[in-house]
Amino acid sequence: MKKVLRISYLSTFLLALILSVLPILPSQTDSADKLVYVIPVENTVESGLLAFINRSINEAEAAGADLIIYQLHTPGGAVDAASEISKKIQATSIPSVAFVNTRALSAGAYLALYADQIYMTPGATMGAAAVITGDGNAADQKAQSYWLQEMENAAESTGRDPKYALAMADTEIDLPKVGAPKGTLLTLGPKDALEVGYSEGTVSNLDELIQTLGFEGAEVVSAKVSFAENIARFITHPVVVPILLSIGSLGLVLELYSPGFGIPGAMGISALLLFFYGHLVAGLAGMETIILFVVGVILIVLEIFVPGGILGVLGLGAVIVSFFLAGDDIAKTGIALLIAMLVTIVAMVLLFTVFGKRIRMFDRIILRDSTNTEQGYVSNVSRIELVGQVGVTLTALRPSGTAVINEERIDVVTEGMFIESNKKVTIVKAEGSRIVVREVHSEE
Repeated sequence: MKKVLRISYLSTFLLALILSVLPILPSQTDSADKLVYVIPVENTVESGLLAFINRSINEAEAAGADLIIYQLHTPGGAVDAASEISKKIQATSIPSVAFVNTRALSAGAYLALYADQIYMTPGATMGAAAVITGDGNAADQKAQSYWLQEMENAAESTGRDPKYALAMADTEIDLPKVGAPKGTLLTLGPKDALEVGYSEGTVSNLDELIQTLGFEGAEVVSAKVSFAENIARFITHPVVVPILLSIGSLGLVLELYSPGFGIPGAMGISALLLFFYGHLVAGLAGMETIILFVVGVILIVLEIFVPGGILGVLGLGAVIVSFFLAGDDIAKTGIALLIAMLVTIVAMVLLFTVFGKRIRMFDRIILRDSTNTEQGYVSNVSRIELVGQVGVTLTALRPSGTAVINEERIDVVTEGMFIESNKKVTIVKAEGSRIVVREVHSEE
């Protein structure tokens, strides 16, 4: 009996020991049950990237992801697109890490500041966030003031010292200790970023980052840009938009001046369809925008058959409004439309005046025949047979009037002098309908 009790006590002791040790043993299932979503933020920050990031975050939320890593490799981009992306990053409850892989400049640095943690690769850079216009010049004070406030808000949203974010966008801030004396923009490397609290560490690659974060063995899903989103990113690029609009407007104008439907019209419609398709995929344009454009085109075509001007004006207005509704920025869309108009005007002038005689395809548009005498065209019958004939003025010639020549009333003109009526005149020149006479004096 005592032996049985000793075995029972021993079993209880061993069970208690195992239970006490289990909590401190490394768990093999904790990280294995985790899900990490990696979202690449590459190339220019624009409206197409916004659509991709929105979709990717929604997918991560639906899948129950435990962490989102934004892998940044971007020179920056549009302020408005970056602002919308930052709102989406803030709106999700999933913890986030910005992984600066090579560079996160301008709008890229702005997005990195909204992440809960920032890690960089050796040699990576983050900063240089001054706001500039499309032509590379500094933006006006209003735009700069707005952007500085945005950079400050981004740093404060994650508890970082905002003075470094402001120094990335304002050359007036003096921070010589981190390589940004007054007159230069701050760009942080891994070491400086770690020292000022703008980085939690430096890792060589994504795998090392995942291991450092404690997600080794977790399922990693890398978001991929779809084919449609790639097209949308290309089409909505600030440089591509005016090119598409220029091709569209030039093609349609050429088609209006040529009978039937050919290559120019097909090119024009294809360019405009691409414009609306890209903005539709990017989430900037809805079906109502496309419907408004189609209605505008129909009204313009109806103007050809129902003259009056009202339908044409309404149609043109609907088309222009549809472009503005599809664009993500009114100013940029206006500039793109202006560029398209200028390109179309210049191209039409060059095609019709310089290249028109050399390119046979313009035979349908340009009238090459001239109504000259050599080709048998005669505008007025020349009365050359009247030269030398003598007649009498029926009316006074001041200097034009009527004379009777061989009992025929003829409109005549003098060489410049005044001739009274009932005076004898002789015809000295006949140029088409212009008959020139000279007074015949008695001594002649």
